[in-house]
Amino acid sequence: MSLDPTLRTRIETLLGSNRIVLFMKGEPRAPQCGFSAKAVGALDSLGVDYAHIDVLTDPDIREGIKQYGEWPTIPQLYIGGELVGGSDIIEQMANSGELHGALGLPAPDRTPPSISITPAAAQMLREAVGNAGEGYAVLLQIDPRFNAKLQLAPVDADAIAVETEGLRVQFDLAGARRAEGLSIDWVDDERGRGLVIENPNAPPKVQPIAATEAAERVGAGTLTLVDVRPVEEREQATVNVPFTTLDDGGHAQLEALPKHTPLAFLCHHGQRSAQAAEHFRGLGFTQVFNVTGGIEAWAEQADVHVPRY
Repeated sequence: MSLDPTLRTRIETLLGSNRIVLFMKGEPRAPQCGFSAKAVGALDSLGVDYAHIDVLTDPDIREGIKQYGEWPTIPQLYIGGELVGGSDIIEQMANSGELHGALGLPAPDRTPPSISITPAAAQMLREAVGNAGEGYAVLLQIDPRFNAKLQLAPVDADAIAVETEGLRVQFDLAGARRAEGLSIDWVDDERGRGLVIENPNAPPKVQPIAATEAAERVGAGTLTLVDVRPVEEREQATVNVPFTTLDDGGHAQLEALPKHTPLAFLCHHGQRSAQAAEHFRGLGFTQVFNVTGGIEAWAEQADVHVPRY
């Protein structure tokens, strides 16, 4: 079936107005499928600006772009009006450096990171590789939030790799830069039993903060309080100190703050605020707190005049 001329014109106008266009499911801050998330991660690791089209909100574009580029799946990346491919191709090109060239960027730094593996951890990993058979290596992936994932993968001669303790450890391009100085240990103590990865590049963990301390620091102007509850909950009970919300562009305003800005997150009991705090930690904020017990604890400890619900 031929592509409707009006729809073709829409697509060509989009491609003509933007040098880099990603047709995806969802948006970069909230991809709605794993393949779109992979494509976003690859592009974001390069630090380039790109237009994005959420095909879930536009069924005509969702089907039309498949016909236009004769490519059956989403996401799809276009550069200069030309189809590059889907998520696997985008990721492969980003790791090899080809995508840098296509975007006119300098060649990437493919220097292997300096990492350390303790003898105990190395022994466990060597046993795992040996059990997998010939031609396997350790693959260490570190996502933009510095979550680390260890798994076995076939040896890739073109991968960025470190040879240490009788092991070959492979990285993708973005992960290699995030892994500098990383250490892997084997523990059997109060932390549990297994491999522990310590990464000095990861943002500090979210810290608990008592309601009384949060109130004092907000009052002193040394802490920004973020109430993540919806408006109907805030109408039932609210704090008597300055605070901001994630409503009406508040999320974007917070993301634009300097990454050293101290942020404390508040909800009803502390669960939703913990999730929000982890999100901002993942964005690189280095002083992130979660108000222990939420506004319930605030009413008990910091201000007895706050209603309970």
